[in-house]
Amino acid sequence: MDSRAAEIDRAGVVGAGRVGTALASALRAGGLGVDGPQGRGRPAPADVIVLCVPDAEIAAAAADARGAAPLVGHTSGATPLSALRGSGAEAFGLHPLQTVPEGATGDALAGAPCAIAGASPRALAAARRIAETAGMVPFEIDDSRRPAYHAAASIASNFLVTLEHAAERVAGGAGLSPAEARVLLAPLVRRTAENWAATGPERALTGPIARGDDETVARQREAVALAAPDLLPLWDAMAAATGALARKGAPA
Repeated sequence: MDSRAAEIDRAGVVGAGRVGTALASALRAGGLGVDGPQGRGRPAPADVIVLCVPDAEIAAAAADARGAAPLVGHTSGATPLSALRGSGAEAFGLHPLQTVPEGATGDALAGAPCAIAGASPRALAAARRIAETAGMVPFEIDDSRRPAYHAAASIASNFLVTLEHAAERVAGGAGLSPAEARVLLAPLVRRTAENWAATGPERALTGPIARGDDETVARQREAVALAAPDLLPLWDAMAAATGALARKGAPA
């Protein structure tokens, strides 16, 4: 680690959204002096500035931070470090690989993996220091590969929520309210995710498609058509992808 990165005593956090609020709280708990979360505009001078703003606002926020710190980073998973050029500082990226709910404190980041990148050794060391101080576990992602990394995160998290919303809607065909469906399906979702993490997708896959039970799959599709016909394209795409996964995991 660059020894100069260890000189970070004060950080400025710009952006009072979920990530900015949680990161500022976590850094304070880790013993670092923190200004923020601050609103847009010129931030208070600090050893390092972390921009927790929407991707489209990073370049403008970086320009606002010009001269405020020798190290400026953002928390975007997909945006390249070049977006920070306007800051005139050494640039780094710091993306918590965790979903942060509304009103979360720094505890929401504890133990979370954190993708880091730096335009210089000192910037990379600073990103690592910030991540570790916030209680996260840093790992490096090459700047050119950030979009693929972030797409994987979106599939694993955002698309999962969309699928569970679809499950809620189809459960309405069985007479269940969305709240009832969530209570009943949540243990299944959690166990499935745990099985996937422990054994990989092929071994974790269960159900009628994995068993080759085409009659049951056909009845399920008819139920989807009755309960939420607009979901049929999603059902068909997922059924096809699940079938391909089942064939991949089948014994030769």
